[in-house]
Amino acid sequence: MPYSAVRRYRDVKAGMPDLSSKRSRERLKIRREPYWQRIAAGAQLGFRRGSDTWVCKYRDRTKQRHYKALEGAVEFDQAMEQARAWLAQIGSGVTRVAKRGTVREALEAYVTWLKEQGRDAAAKDAEDRFKLTVWDDHVATLRLEDANSDDFREWRERLRKGREPRSVNRQVRAVVAGLNRAAALGHTGNKQAWTLEALADDSEETGETAVFLTSVQRAALLKAASKPTALFFQGLDLTGARPGELAGATVGNLDVKNCTLTLYHRKGRPARLRARAVTLSDSAVAFFKQQAKSKLPAAFLFTDSEGVEWRRHVWAREFRAALAEANKKLKPKDRISGEASAYAFRHTRISELLQVYGIDPLTVGQQTGTSLAMIEKAYFKFIQSSMRDKLNAARNT
Repeated sequence: MPYSAVRRYRDVKAGMPDLSSKRSRERLKIRREPYWQRIAAGAQLGFRRGSDTWVCKYRDRTKQRHYKALEGAVEFDQAMEQARAWLAQIGSGVTRVAKRGTVREALEAYVTWLKEQGRDAAAKDAEDRFKLTVWDDHVATLRLEDANSDDFREWRERLRKGREPRSVNRQVRAVVAGLNRAAALGHTGNKQAWTLEALADDSEETGETAVFLTSVQRAALLKAASKPTALFFQGLDLTGARPGELAGATVGNLDVKNCTLTLYHRKGRPARLRARAVTLSDSAVAFFKQQAKSKLPAAFLFTDSEGVEWRRHVWAREFRAALAEANKKLKPKDRISGEASAYAFRHTRISELLQVYGIDPLTVGQQTGTSLAMIEKAYFKFIQSSMRDKLNAARNT
């Protein structure tokens, strides 16, 4: 029940001070213990005479008390505004007891929730992202309820070093999703604090961010990479798979008899696990058969240099290392753009299927697990070029 004039009168009559009056506050004796005034059921606003600072306290349904220092508040109205905002968070009733932990603890709760949903791959991906971008940053140590938009903007600025805007946006989206879920699980915090507008990235809007590799560039990358990395990249080149899909592929997913490799990915809202069978050429079958040799069905087809499943930050690091080494030996005209990533093998494969091999977009979409709309957006120029060649050939017959 909101604090009303009637209740204020009753409190004053009962000997509680009227903290809304500046004169009344100035008459209070200086003491360490705050003077309290009820503002809602189970909630009180406190004024500490001497330092003249404000505090709010709240008793939840388990009788546990929570305290919040209202920093920056000078006048009664300012203190009330901050108190009500805090009470709206902590008294939301999502859980029996509000969780008032750090940003890191909130994100860890999100990872745990993903595992509870049976989304182990998503949990591992999220945890790897957070290890890379949050755990070692100051923002991880802040209490979620105290962190503000400036804190998250400053964290994002630190992320920008050595990263393209689209990469930063991707990392920020992962953290926002994690904190939103943590808030839904009862962690106290203000969603407006961590909801940041995306960084401007014109190339992301036009579909021009895709980097396409020539055969010379691909050969240079494979030569510059370590053996486990080169094998993984070759698998991407032969299938057009997303790196995460191929990283999770097991020996049991390979069907040599039918020349297919089954890949899995999550898509949609809510994300659901989807499977597709990628048709392999004879040379691709031979390559994947070699990777499966002497392995159990549950074993991964590809592992990193430590013999474990490939993870996003590991293949990204290995790609950057291979790119730097390859560019040292390539001629200036052949050097690879610094915007390239492991996804460049996927982009190249899709463009070649459309342009070089003349495969229709519907089949390409099925093979690579993408939509016709995305093909049109990112690869239309290749469809257009291929169509023009076909029309010219038809006219000459």
